Amino acid sequence: MKLFLVQHAKAKNKNEDPTRPLSEKGWKDIKKIAKYAEEYLHIDIRQIFHSGKLRAEQTAEVLAKDLNPPEKVTIDKNLEPLGDPKAWKRQLIETTEDVMLVGHLPHLSKLASSLLFSNEDQKAIAFKMGGIVCLQRGQQHRWTIQWMITPEIIS
Repeated sequence: MKLFLVQHAKAKNKNEDPTRPLSEKGWKDIKKIAKYAEEYLHIDIRQIFHSGKLRAEQTAEVLAKDLNPPEKVTIDKNLEPLGDPKAWKRQLIETTEDVMLVGHLPHLSKLASSLLFSNEDQKAIAFKMGGIVCLQRGQQHRWTIQWMITPEIIS
């Protein structure tokens, strides 16, 4: 089973727009990542979950357009920035299909660290806005990092 973790793309700051939609750079970056993921990474997921915050929703919608998951996108409040990573860790124990989560820091970082080291405070991954991290669950439910792609490394 693969888990794709996506930090939302770059958003406007609160002073510019309190709803924090994606910035022009954010839109450009996530469209580039989505197109690359569809063409080269062949990500096969049933659904994309996001926190419900506008920047995460917009990021998820762009990814869904190119990856075309059958069940599209779903809000999950457990993906909010300060959400408890244990909620998704428990849910992933029963999950057999590949899943994509679009969220925020510090939640994504804590979830990844919890899965990889059983310690959410031990930083495992330096997430980048609009990037995708692929984790894979193997034998004895052990997780490993398979790859990471960021907007900066796609030409």
